[in-house]
Amino acid sequence: MLGYGLGGLAGLATAGAGGVELVAHGLLPGRYALARLDGACNASGPTVTFGSPGPSFSATFYSRARRRQVGYTIGYPPGHGRGDQLPLIIALHGFGGSHRSAGMWSVEQALAMRVDGRRLPPMAMVAADGGGGYWNPHPGDDPMGMVVDELIPLCQRLGLGLGTGAGRLGTMGISMGGYGAILLAEKYPDLFAAAAAISPAIWTSYAQARSVNRGAYASAAAFAWANAVTHAGALSEVAVRVATGLDDPFLPGVRALVARLPKRAVVDIVQGCHTGSFFAAQEPLSLAFLGRHLAA
Repeated sequence: MLGYGLGGLAGLATAGAGGVELVAHGLLPGRYALARLDGACNASGPTVTFGSPGPSFSATFYSRARRRQVGYTIGYPPGHGRGDQLPLIIALHGFGGSHRSAGMWSVEQALAMRVDGRRLPPMAMVAADGGGGYWNPHPGDDPMGMVVDELIPLCQRLGLGLGTGAGRLGTMGISMGGYGAILLAEKYPDLFAAAAAISPAIWTSYAQARSVNRGAYASAAAFAWANAVTHAGALSEVAVRVATGLDDPFLPGVRALVARLPKRAVVDIVQGCHTGSFFAAQEPLSLAFLGRHLAA
């Protein structure tokens, strides 16, 4: 596993302010360095400006699913705060991240952005500590169970993500978090109206995943259960957006996923790499996508 700071691969994938994705196994360093030098990693996105952010607060709770204290942050859009009933986005952080680094901006900053001059629809966002286990259940540590059985009910007690059907809940993430967002929607399609994945870390086999990150899945059976590609049919009633770069090392897995997604899924495979510049270009588009479906 190649990590942050190893020669030409330094900065391969930064997932938020303090989260670093370790993803480059099997990718020739020279090829990736060339992609960065010849402009293949340059990413373009919409024009983004920011209004004054709404409030946010952070706290912890003891997670029975994860068997440890879990930190979380809830952010509100401008003009809103505690007690307001709003749609809710579950933001899943990347490998090495935490509830403070689930995206390229803090949750309250992200909700205050204007995308090509347009404000996002009012919605709240929550992020929680999920560890490095790729958002699937492991013996003694179930981050997915934490999200569904503990984090979402906690937020709903505050008036967030309530309503009839799935129209009040969405999920998004970058890299490991992008994979987690797809998996979460696949496993709970009646709970989520929409899912947005940016550069999702999609493995094509258990052997491939294990060769790079032994902690991603507990076993071959666990990989089969959490294989986002083979379970993509479950997303038939979920609005899905997937974006990745043409020079992203996870592109083969993403293409396999896309081939099985419902026809109405929004897919953007465009110039870019598994880098912060690509993530930053795609996060505003993903938030706007979620806003359209959660506000519907």
